[in-house]
This record gives sequence, C-alpha cells and structure tokens, in this order.
Amino acid sequence: MNTNRILLFAGGSLGQWAIRQIQPGDWLVGVDRGALFLVQHGFSPRLSIGDFDSVSVEEQAEIERKSQTISSCDPVMKDLTDTEMALTWALEQKPAQIILVGALGSRFDHSLANVQLLQKALAAGISCRIVDEHNEIQLMNRSLTIERSHFAHVSLLPLSPEVTGITLHGFQYPLEDATLRIGDTLGISNVLTSDTGTISIGSGLLLVIQSRD
Repeated sequence: MNTNRILLFAGGSLGQWAIRQIQPGDWLVGVDRGALFLVQHGFSPRLSIGDFDSVSVEEQAEIERKSQTISSCDPVMKDLTDTEMALTWALEQKPAQIILVGALGSRFDHSLANVQLLQKALAAGISCRIVDEHNEIQLMNRSLTIERSHFAHVSLLPLSPEVTGITLHGFQYPLEDATLRIGDTLGISNVLTSDTGTISIGSGLLLVIQSRD
C-alpha cells in the first residue's frame, strides 16, 4: 500500500466544502475539470487524468504545468468515462480508502454511473465513498457501521434487484431480516438514535446514503 487515502476530484459540483475533505498525506487525483479546481486552489495533483474536453486550451496548459503526472486521452476514441479511468488507477494503488469528490452534479447520467462505480471498489475490497456537500454514499454487501454526523438522514436503497436479511441496530426505525427490492422506498430517511449504527445484510448490494437538506 502506497498511501492511506486517495481523493478523486471529478468535474461535478465542487466548492469550499470539497477542500475541507483533504487531509495531510492524501494523494489527490484531478479528473478533467476537477484537476482545474485543484490547481486553481493551490494543489498539485499527483495525477491529472481525462480527455480535458471541459477545459480551455489555456486551462489545460495550467493543469499540465501544476500536476505531477498527466494522463490524457482522446475525447472520442475511448470506452471509459474519465472518472472510471481515475478510479481504475486508484484501485491499482491499493489504498485503504478512496473518496470521490465532485462525482455528483447536473449530469444525472454521470452521477448515476459514478454511484455504480462503487461496485468496482467493493469487489476489490477497498473502502470507497462518494461525498458532496449534502450526501455521503457507500455501497455494502455484508455489514457496515456508520457514525452520527452532520448528515442527519440515512437511506437504504438496493443496487441489486433484491437485498435480503437487512438488519439495523441504533436506528429510529429498526429492521430485522427485511428484504428490499428495486422500487421499494421502505429504507428512505431513517435516523440514527445512537452515536453509531450497524447495518447487516444477507445477500445483495445495498446503497447507504447519509444526507442532509
């Protein structure tokens, strides 16, 4: 393992809240316009990656000057999104944790695709979550402990067609060996009643979304 945490800054919604996610020792990866955000805030990304079709020629030159490494590709002749390319690189570094920042935004197709990318990290056995100003999203397939935070609501949504054996402890609305299927809303807007809550499931893939208004 080369580093404890890798933060991927994608080109979705970003702001000062995103800067506050950075801790000493983190490896920073700029993904397309997310790289511009980092360099314009005084950071030198370990890697800036993408087709850079969302920045100007002058902005791309700035990214190239201020990044430690550049990985660019043709915007047409590619099969993966910039964020998937960045996540693939991050998984190869085998960190303890990957955090996707700027992975949600106005493009719902990209936002949904980025949520589904969590499955790649889960399959690799690496902790991964998406964070923005109002949400923190994780994917689980066995058990998960979450902590009380400024994200007051906790929602559970199946990513697989069915999730079975859902059991909650430390929540206002407990569940015991419950099943959720795609389209069910039973898991929306729960609340922690303890400093920590535990979620366990028997089978399937379950999205755990902590959020605030």
